Amino acid sequence: MKAIGYLKSLEITQADSLVDFEQPTPTPTGRDLLVKIEAISVNPVDTKIRMRVAPENGEHKILGWDAVGEVVDVGDAVSIYKKGDKVWYAGDLTRPGTNAEYHIVDERIVGHKPTSVTNAQAAAFPLTAITAWELLFDRLQIPQNTAEDTRHQQQILVIGAAGGVGSILVQLASKLTNALVIGTASRPQSQQWVTELGADHVIDHRQPLSEELARIGVSNVSHVIGLNATEQHFPEIAKVIAPQGKFALIDDPSTPLDISLLKMKSVSLHWEFMYTRSMFGTDDMGKQGELLNKVADLIDAGEIKTTMGQHYGVISADNLKRAHADLESGKTIGKIVLEGF
Repeated sequence: MKAIGYLKSLEITQADSLVDFEQPTPTPTGRDLLVKIEAISVNPVDTKIRMRVAPENGEHKILGWDAVGEVVDVGDAVSIYKKGDKVWYAGDLTRPGTNAEYHIVDERIVGHKPTSVTNAQAAAFPLTAITAWELLFDRLQIPQNTAEDTRHQQQILVIGAAGGVGSILVQLASKLTNALVIGTASRPQSQQWVTELGADHVIDHRQPLSEELARIGVSNVSHVIGLNATEQHFPEIAKVIAPQGKFALIDDPSTPLDISLLKMKSVSLHWEFMYTRSMFGTDDMGKQGELLNKVADLIDAGEIKTTMGQHYGVISADNLKRAHADLESGKTIGKIVLEGF
């Protein structure tokens, strides 16, 4: 089968940073599915692993943790899916990725693909949808579908709302909770994007968050979600978060955070890493498949729209290098997708 990977961690501008190659098609066992890949998307985690994780045993390391495809074979313990099913998922960080014609994945972290969108549009969702859902409802435990008289009693500040995770998180928060949703974005086009996704307010994270919130008449917020550059914003986060508030983040701060800034307000801190369940084989790892099916239902009901930003063509080393370079620039809006071989 065709695949794209690397033998050495290199800057994306280097010719061999990602290469096309061939390898045998894997065979599923146990609860694994063999999926024929039809579309993928690219996430910041792909670029981080390319630069930080060396391949083992002289074999190419295959990246990619978003996919839409068709089940073409199943392991002997599979009970949820069958050959011919169209599925979507974000994979497992400890196994080879989805930048290949065929891919092995545990059925428990797989969902049925939404029927109302194309393969490319669907491929933009899985990793970011899982991350956003777990952030909102597992880590921060924000109530869903509460009574109207609770509207805006909670406030969610989403830092970096125009990116992949922010694009689905803003939609889920605005559709499924009664919280006041405030997104941050720095450019006019990204601010418009976040507004169109359903944010109640959009502020500029290039300015002090406290000043921007004061500008829209908000003194503090009950929840803050840091999606990027958390170390830059952390002092302001500590300033604007309400007493007994909750702060969650997903990025990798380049310098240590002084969490003592949260002490006086008794603020709780939460990390979200969507691979935890699959990496440790937790008893509840099947919840990722369940939430993907819930998101698919929301999409098919017209409640959630695709977060696909740009389509970069077929799945190839050249197109993936372009996607990695653009993600590393930090200026992408929505998700980058690729489709077919």
